[in-house]
Amino acid sequence: MSAIRLLRVGAALAALFCASSAARAEDTCKFVTLGSATVRVADASGIQLEDGRTLRLAALDAAEGAQLPAGTVLTLKRVGPTETDRYGRLVAHAFEGENWVQADLVRRGLARVSARIGDAACARTLLAEEQTARATKLGLWAEPVYVIGKAEEPAEVLKNRGRFTLVEGTVLSVRESGGTIWVNFGQRWSEDFTVTIAKRNERAFLSAGLEPKKLAGRRVRIRGWIEERGGPWVEAARPEQIEVLGN
Repeated sequence: MSAIRLLRVGAALAALFCASSAARAEDTCKFVTLGSATVRVADASGIQLEDGRTLRLAALDAAEGAQLPAGTVLTLKRVGPTETDRYGRLVAHAFEGENWVQADLVRRGLARVSARIGDAACARTLLAEEQTARATKLGLWAEPVYVIGKAEEPAEVLKNRGRFTLVEGTVLSVRESGGTIWVNFGQRWSEDFTVTIAKRNERAFLSAGLEPKKLAGRRVRIRGWIEERGGPWVEAARPEQIEVLGN
């Protein structure tokens, strides 16, 4: 990370803990409190807690600004079942008092919203914060590596293969074949950008107010990991991975 980037992150973190307009997540998200914990140290592997656990902040990607000071007392909350990641880290939402750490990091451009949030109301709140940070080019949004890809330029999108990426474009067609819904952004499946949704997950999209089969002609923003299946491809397992833009 460059010295300029470190200074930018440090300044934003200072604002993080003195912000008076903290998000009131309890009003929007279905949180369940897990308990409290004290930060021992925050490093690249996560937030080390004094009780020996390691915390990974839920719903975030590229949370480079999560350098919480040692001694910070957090209230940990979950959305849905308690979970750990493949490294054994506790995945949870963190609060310092009423301050929702995830929302503040996203608001200041120190993290992107991930492909998994788990609650529609939480998703709306975090995505709105991300949009504001992106529009004003705060934090990571000022850096070229985080520029949103264009579905109309599949070769450029494919350069992000294996990375978590945001891509925008207009859906050309939606087709269903076997157990898969294909959201197509071009006519050449071997070259163009494509999103797939497993039929078994369709109910979750419908419950969130997003009907995949009605996306044709709509401009959308996709977030997920770029894979190569002919052209660039994203598997959308959750509705928060697809944002419909405009009316």
